[in-house]
Amino acid sequence: MTRTRTPALVVALITVAATVVSALAGCTSSSGATGGGDTNELKAGVFLDVTSWDPADADIGFDGPYLSAVYDPLVALDKDAQPVPALATSWEWSADRLTLTMHLRQGVTFNDGQKFDAAAAVANLKHLKGGVRSGQAYLDVADVNAKDPATVEVRLSKRDDALLYFMGLGRSWMASPAAIQKLADGPVGSGPYTYDKAASTPQSQYVFTKKPNHWDSATYPFPTVRLFPITDQTASFNAMLSGQLNVQFANAANTPKAQENGWNITQKAASWVGVQFADRTGSQVKALGDQKVRQAISYAYDAAGILKAVGNNAGTTTNQLWPVDSPIYDKAMNGKYQTDMAKAKQLLADAGYPNGFGVKMPMSPIFQAWQPAANQTFGELGIKVEWQDMAMPDYQKNAPTYPMFLAVIAMDANDMATLTDQVTSAQWYNPNPSVDKFPDVQKLVDQVQQAEPGPAQSALLKQLNTKLVDLAWWDVWYQANNTYFSVKGITVTPITGMMFPTLRFIQRG
Repeated sequence: MTRTRTPALVVALITVAATVVSALAGCTSSSGATGGGDTNELKAGVFLDVTSWDPADADIGFDGPYLSAVYDPLVALDKDAQPVPALATSWEWSADRLTLTMHLRQGVTFNDGQKFDAAAAVANLKHLKGGVRSGQAYLDVADVNAKDPATVEVRLSKRDDALLYFMGLGRSWMASPAAIQKLADGPVGSGPYTYDKAASTPQSQYVFTKKPNHWDSATYPFPTVRLFPITDQTASFNAMLSGQLNVQFANAANTPKAQENGWNITQKAASWVGVQFADRTGSQVKALGDQKVRQAISYAYDAAGILKAVGNNAGTTTNQLWPVDSPIYDKAMNGKYQTDMAKAKQLLADAGYPNGFGVKMPMSPIFQAWQPAANQTFGELGIKVEWQDMAMPDYQKNAPTYPMFLAVIAMDANDMATLTDQVTSAQWYNPNPSVDKFPDVQKLVDQVQQAEPGPAQSALLKQLNTKLVDLAWWDVWYQANNTYFSVKGITVTPITGMMFPTLRFIQRG
């Protein structure tokens, strides 16, 4: 079975590309205002409208602020993306790590008066497992049952060291079991806020009022939360300047103006940008099955120049896709593919392609900012690209049918989730993982998956990371940051894996 990660990755593509387009269009004018100084209520520009009030259908990336207002999760994440208790107050694994026993919080009631207990948790977990979107977190879950009214037992078909992380990332929101089939009509949860439907205008503004006696009230300091889905980042920035917003999903190009206004600026790695090799075995284009050819492409690109010109330097030049703050990330390896066109050409010649080769690649309007660099680089190598133009909705569906394509892919804060999502499982952006075609990779993957979580597993992941970089498994140019602006008195803690952080990560201070 494979874990298919769709929503957040689609959003990552749209988000980073939209940021680039906005940046290339230039910065906005300033009214001279310093932004929303009133911190008694949260007024956040969150970029996208709510996808669904049903946690099974919601987007794991941008729906977090909306859902975290009205639902409690079984498992939450801390600032380091480590799973922490929420409605599940504690848990333990069996010796074989195939059974997860979760102990539940008592005295919690949903908005419709239904009681939260093991039966409610089981109903929700089965709903989430069956969800088209949420089901990606539970593919290794074989069964869920109530051991007693305060205890749930989750049985796995095979070990999954990333399960608790995905639950905390946004796949364990608990809804009233009586409303679980009607959540598309509106949320019915036990969360820290009540959705004020009368004061809200869908697609424009969503208003939430804090409950007086929520069990985790201290984590949510704002009496009122207003979420504004503003896709146009120029409009969003102007809303910050005028005081309509006091927190914004931001365009890094506006950082100098944000600094002038004295706003807090936080960033964190969110996506990797570069060339994805969908055909590492050379079944479509023989040349790409040669490690030297993939390495040649990696040497040829001026990643630092692309990050500066297209990404506003909001990121880190690197050839790795474990996040820059992960213990698996090795800064010393970043020099391996230092731009060297002469070496790139020599590698192509050594592989038997002194004059390059031909290849078809997909192109969509949102990738046009990177296309000139691609044309120049491939042109110098003699690689003749025939671009196939398509609309953005078709890119995700069609891009992986090509041997390689320009990519912007969301990352995870969990090291084992990175292994699963980026290397071993079939995804839209990695339809043919081909791990079994590379014995050294397969051996390390097996060792990682069998190792006990902790230092031993991390050491093996580091070895695997080194091997994948050497094989030029992908041509990563840089890890792109998501950027957030907030007025003085409000802090935002970014989390890799959340395109916009849940409300627990937006605090006064």
